[in-house]
Amino acid sequence: VKDYIICFDALFNHVDYFVVNVSSPNTPNLRALQDKEPLTALLQTLQNRNVEKQKTSSQKVKPILLKIAPDLTDEQLLDIIDIVKTTQIAGVIATNTTISREGLQSTNQTEMGGLSGKPLTKRSTEVIRFLSEKSNKAFPIIGVGGIHSADDAIEKLNAGASLVQLYTGFIYEGPALIKAINKKVLEQL
Repeated sequence: VKDYIICFDALFNHVDYFVVNVSSPNTPNLRALQDKEPLTALLQTLQNRNVEKQKTSSQKVKPILLKIAPDLTDEQLLDIIDIVKTTQIAGVIATNTTISREGLQSTNQTEMGGLSGKPLTKRSTEVIRFLSEKSNKAFPIIGVGGIHSADDAIEKLNAGASLVQLYTGFIYEGPALIKAINKKVLEQL
């Protein structure tokens, strides 16, 4: 928690929002922070700090978003909904990379670290839909994971995402993907 506070304090006057990423499989023991009790304590500490900083500066309270793993169980996702409600953070980014190698055709499925891109598309959308439906759309969800086409982005939005975020798809498809997504979104209006 101390590390998060140090970063929060150092960045408060320079950022528009914060993402608390407790879902990276590349950082040893980080995912243990996704458990309900430590995550609630961490986010509540940051929310309290947020209000304190706002009172002593000319800055407004900064939105805090929680980035979660796609590998969480339904029970853990229900905990995430409770945590968001309890701590009143601004929303969730669903999802980060996965440790699962399910469905891969590669013969080397024992590699360490997070897997991103197309293998993540389906699970990410499932997590978004679950959070949106079970929370009754109580908070914004930023959908990320396996967006390689405008249709992928629309699928995330239809599942309950308020916004989408690109990583691997942007690398492979290039900046034209953003234009294609925007065009598809406008067609849906």
